[in-house]
Amino acid sequence: MASNTTRSILTGKTYFIRTFGCQMNLHDSERVAGLLDSYGCFAAADPAGADIVIFMTCCVREAADQRLYGQCSSCKSLPTPPSGKRVVAVGGCIAQRDGERLVSHVDNVDVIFGTQAIAHVADLIADAFEDGGRHVDTEEGAAPAATTLPWHREQPFHAWVPIMTGCNNFCTYCIVPYVRGREKSRPFESVVDEVAGLLRCGVREVTLLGQNVNSYGRDAYGAPRFAELLRAVGETGIERIRFTSSHPKDLLPETIDAMAEVPAVMPHLQLAVQSGSTRVLKLMNRRYTREDYLGLVDRIRERIPDIALTTDIIVGFPGETEEDFEQTLSLAERVGYAQAFTFIYSRREGTPAARIEDPTPREVIQDRFDRLVKVIEQTAHDFNQHDLGTTVPVLVEGSSKKDSRVLQGKSPKNQTVHAPIPAGMDIESLVGRIVDVDVDTARTWYLSGTVVGDPR
Repeated sequence: MASNTTRSILTGKTYFIRTFGCQMNLHDSERVAGLLDSYGCFAAADPAGADIVIFMTCCVREAADQRLYGQCSSCKSLPTPPSGKRVVAVGGCIAQRDGERLVSHVDNVDVIFGTQAIAHVADLIADAFEDGGRHVDTEEGAAPAATTLPWHREQPFHAWVPIMTGCNNFCTYCIVPYVRGREKSRPFESVVDEVAGLLRCGVREVTLLGQNVNSYGRDAYGAPRFAELLRAVGETGIERIRFTSSHPKDLLPETIDAMAEVPAVMPHLQLAVQSGSTRVLKLMNRRYTREDYLGLVDRIRERIPDIALTTDIIVGFPGETEEDFEQTLSLAERVGYAQAFTFIYSRREGTPAARIEDPTPREVIQDRFDRLVKVIEQTAHDFNQHDLGTTVPVLVEGSSKKDSRVLQGKSPKNQTVHAPIPAGMDIESLVGRIVDVDVDTARTWYLSGTVVGDPR
């Protein structure tokens, strides 16, 4: 459809986007919102007030499918919007994986667009409004990259910056390589220029995104250049740099050095272990051992002693024994994670692990999961005690959901920090600024204290 026709159809319409899954999906949602803005659409506060409802999906766990079906079905009971018609669209990984098959699962979906078809979203939605049909685009590599599209950032002081897409690792439990494709790195200069431009627009913190950022550049330049990229991004003057995800097998010494030496790189690393058992790690095709991982942790802490290490752990991978699980528990205690995203294994059709039969009773797996959660709660609590009595620079994100008189933000270690809003100030004037907080309370999942000095 011609852009002028799309604009005439979409101008004045409202949209609502609900995002599930990883940070890459959050970035994609912000690009979809920016694209719709550019065609004259306006964001709505909820689905009931939207002419266009978009679900950006994740298919890492089975529950995501059921959640999507429920969310789509709930749109049937919404009141008719002012335009007289509502278009429901599904994007992201489930859309890429299932394509037209989604139509048989959810009968009120009008538009289905894959992970590489974001640039076509406005045209697809306009077509659905015009002809009332269903429109699907899951073709790979045919559209401009999402990074070239307009942007509607959720937070003006923070930006997601994809440095690569896709994954070449093929962990046996993971569907991502099948829905995001092979690794494809952005040009080095493009990433650096984007961060420099974001800095000029007032952004203070960027998060560099990739399914495995440590392998950035291997496909385009013949060798990884992530350490070099961290240094170059730091030289732009951006105040805070974060990144995710980081595969242990590709975390090179030069990257650890860059993390230690570039002041803007925050002392926080998400380093997914998945299991503490070498036997299970081999079944997962993770390509490192328990000993490899612990040695890596030691090298990181030698260079960055106060770093916050967080992780992902899967419980109940097919064939996991009690001995395997005990090794996961002991590894978590040994590392002392500041936080961990813990999951019960979810079988994903199309992955090698889906073919492995596992007789382990569900109640045994649930008991292991609960035991792991208790260990992580303890290590997180212990980690936060190190900041008790210190002064922490906090990037303010907004007010606490529980108390509007309390600000909430993130420390360099990515800890959530609370503090009463100082007298004479309001949250609107503090969002996006950095305040120093004297920490007097350290709980499992947050720090709290008192703002000292002036915001900056």
